Order: sequence, then C-alpha cells, then structure tokens
Amino acid sequence: MSSAPEPTRTRAESLLGPGAQRQLRQSSRLSALAAALWLPQAAALAWGIAGWVEGAPLSRTLSMALAFALLGLLRGWGERRAARLAYRAADETLHARRQALLDRESLRMGGTSSAALAALLTEKLAALGPWITRFRPAMARARLLPVLYLAVILPISWAAGLVLLVAGPLIPLFMALVGMAAQEASRKQMVEVGAMNTLLIDRISALPDLLLLNAAEASRAEFTARAEGLRERTMAVLRVAFLSSTVLELFSALGVAMVAVYVGFSLLGEITIGTWGLFGPGLTLFQGLFLLLLAPDFFQPLRDLAAAWHDKAAAEAVAEDLAAIDASERAPVLGQGAEVAPLPGPASVALAGVQVLRGSQRVALPDVHVAPGESLALRGPSGVGKSTAFDLIAGLLVPDQGQVRVAGQVLDHDNADAWRARIAYVPQQVHIPDMTLRAFLTGDPAGDVPPESLRRARAERIVAALPEGLETVLGESGAGVSGGEARRLLLARALIRGAEVILADEPTADLDITTGAAIIEVLQGLAAEGRTVIVATHDAALAGAMGRIVDLEAAPC
Repeated sequence: MSSAPEPTRTRAESLLGPGAQRQLRQSSRLSALAAALWLPQAAALAWGIAGWVEGAPLSRTLSMALAFALLGLLRGWGERRAARLAYRAADETLHARRQALLDRESLRMGGTSSAALAALLTEKLAALGPWITRFRPAMARARLLPVLYLAVILPISWAAGLVLLVAGPLIPLFMALVGMAAQEASRKQMVEVGAMNTLLIDRISALPDLLLLNAAEASRAEFTARAEGLRERTMAVLRVAFLSSTVLELFSALGVAMVAVYVGFSLLGEITIGTWGLFGPGLTLFQGLFLLLLAPDFFQPLRDLAAAWHDKAAAEAVAEDLAAIDASERAPVLGQGAEVAPLPGPASVALAGVQVLRGSQRVALPDVHVAPGESLALRGPSGVGKSTAFDLIAGLLVPDQGQVRVAGQVLDHDNADAWRARIAYVPQQVHIPDMTLRAFLTGDPAGDVPPESLRRARAERIVAALPEGLETVLGESGAGVSGGEARRLLLARALIRGAEVILADEPTADLDITTGAAIIEVLQGLAAEGRTVIVATHDAALAGAMGRIVDLEAAPC
C-alpha cells in the first residue's frame, strides 16, 4: 500500500542545510521506529488481557504488563530523542536563514521594504518551525507504519485488512486535494501579513504628518480594513484546516468502526469468515483484541501527516517569499560592512563618467573631483542624483558605467570598508541605534567624549538637556532630540572619531534659521581644519558657504 505520496525536494526543503537534513533524517527514522514499537506493545497487552480472561497463570499477565511498560519506556525515549533532533534542526535552520537574510539585505540597497523584511524575519520565518519539526517525521511514520500494520493484520484477518486497505488510501487522496487549497490560502495569508506590517510601519513613521493633516481617522479606517482582510485570510486557512480534519476523522472513524464491528461479531460467533482458517473459524480473543488495538493506530500516522500538511503549505508560502526576495533586483553594496583599518591615501573623491540605473531611470552624474580639505556643494532639484552621488561615494551603490575613485584608488569591493572607516555620513533622517549616546558617539560604552568636540559641534547643550546625559539611550528613532539636534550629534561623532570626509545630505532641511546657521558653521569649521566636506542641498546659504558648487542637471541621460 502506498500510504503517502513520495516527497520531492520542494522549495521549502531547499532551505534546509546539510546539518539540518542529517538531523531530520535521524529524527524521522527514530520517530518511525519508536512508533512501530506499538506493535509489540499491543501484542503484549492483548496477550496479557486474553490470558487473564481465559484463566491463565497470573505470571503470564504480569510478565506481559512488564513487557508493555518496558516497551513504553523505550518508545517514549525514542520519541523524545526524535523530537529533540527535529527541534534542533528547526533552530539551526531558522537561525541560519535569518542571519543569511540579514547579511544579504544589509549589503543591498532598495528592493524589499523594512516592514516586509521585518514580517519575513519574525512571523513568516517562524512558520518554518512547525513544518520542520512535524512534517518530515510524520511523513516517515506514514510511509512505514500503515504498510507494517497491514503486513501484521492481513495474516490474522483478511477481512480487517481489506477494510483498512480500502479506507486508508482515501485519507492521502483527500489530504492532497485539500492540501492544494490549504497552500493557496496560506500564500494569501502570508501576503496579507506582510502588507499589514508594511502599512503599520508606514503609518507610524508618518504619524506626525497624519495628525497635522487631520488624517488620523482615514488612516484608522484603512488600518481597520487591512486588519479585516488579514482576519478573513486567517479564517480561510482555518476553514480549510477544519474541513480537512473533518474528512480525515470521518474516514478513520468509519474504518475503525467497521473493524470493531467485525471483531465483535466474530468473537460472538456470528461471523465465521474473514480469517484464513489456520486457527479455526472466527477470531480468538487475543486476535480480536490485537486487531482492535492496531486499527486506530493504523490511521494515526496518516492523521499526523494530514495535520502537518498545513504546516507544509505555510512553509512553501514562506519559501516563495524568500525566493521572490532572492530574485528581486537590488543594488549591491561594496564591501562586507566589517571594521577594518582606514584606507591610506589622500582624502580625495573623484567621479568620472559615472552613470547608474535607479529603477527605470538612468542617471548620469557630472565629472567631479574633490581635493583633500576642499568643500563642495551638490545643488539641484530633487531626483537629479544628489543622494545617488553620496551612495556612490560611500560604496553603497555600484555604477553601471564610469569610475569612482577615492584616496587615489578605484572604489571596489576590497577597499570599500577601509574607505568607509574614513568618512562620516550625515543623512536627512537620523536613526540612532538602541545604545547609550556615549557608545553611539565613541563606539565604546565606556569611551571618552571630549567636551571640545561637543562644543565645536554645538551639541554640548543637547547632551546637558538629556535626562542621563551621555548615558541616555535615545533609541533607533532618536527619541528625545529634534532632527537638527540629531544631525549635530552626528557631526560631533565625526569629530570624535576623526572622520576625514564628511558627507551631509540636506543637513539644514526642515530646520529653523538659527539651527541651520549652526549646522553651516560647524561644516565650515570642519572644512577649515582640512577635512573634505561634501553636502547635497537646496539651501542657498549652505551652498554659498562651501568652497565650490556643482549644479546637477534635471534631465537624465
């Protein structure tokens, strides 16, 4: 009998590493062997009860009880060991997949949104756990145990074997039919989970604007509609699961009931057919009890596999999401993000014939050369390539054509980390990690923060106003400081760490005149010290304060 379809190496199974594959093979074999111990257990139990009823010596019943207990202990140990191996394989797989995804996405620009990536790293990848721990062991049991039970039952009673032989294959058949619907429902649910996370992150980031524009009610209505969509998708998955369970329980209950009816009437002498006649007409008490004990367990591996089939459907949906991310176009980041010694050579930057494709638009940048200690303003309307130029200079983007030279060398994968050790990047939106301000500024939780660096960056009052000073944990959003204050803290960080090249993207945007003037003064001071300062700006005052201005054209190449 073929109790389950032969598994093929699916997308989900390709996520398993060699170590996890090996542990799962061991877990599956051990789980199947432990479950197979029910055969001698059932035989010992049936033989002991039959002997007690027939008046056999008490020693026979006691010896069978002891054998049943010892086999139960052995079976329990095997199942526990199999479960530990499966859970270890799941932990290793989840850790490896999360780490690989983080490592890969941290070295790429664009593509997957942070909210969708967070949903994949947390909720979606977690769906692989039940599939790893339950599906493969259940498949091994479903492939072995029904065949083994039939091999034992058929020599005793061909009638009972025939009942199981007819009812058994119906379960995998309906399981496959329902499984296709389950996979589609799980795929839609995973899509809705990702969309829900994306919407939540977007609305949180835009919360001040929503309040200012009195759009909170509209945003709440959209969020409610999205939550209702997720509820509907989840209920669709549950409906399929309940339908599957109902069908499987129906056929297994009918099969067990028919075997029980046959055994009962055979023991009463009402049915004398269905056996091979080797032990006389009908069934003996031992044979009847043995068949009754085996019949429910004949269906149990198939029921376990049916339950795990839904886990498989969810895992396949997650694997499709991972494959879609792998196939999506993302700009690679040069380097590995490692901490290395600074790149030797002059603090110079040069772009020659650089062109880059951003989405469907090809952007051509003018040839630019910035000498050590020079200050430069990149000026132009939004979308002409100011931020693209910064990404290229920092090695966060690779040009399609042309060259980016830094410190007299072509910027490439081998020297990008060393070059970044010499630069400080001041973005428009500052994200401060979940660490103390001291650790953020110095790179060391106990590092020294020179008061002179804070004073020169106009940041000493910012630190003094924080509740715990340098020991304050600002968090990833920089809570507790304004945008202008966060940018001044980044300039103080550049001074403390001795950055030789400063890249400032719209450093005075959205700031009042006084705060903007303070930022300009700090940048002028850095340039006066001989540091290379490059800013991207719309601010005429900031552009005029730089030693040179390069206007970027709006028309792409």
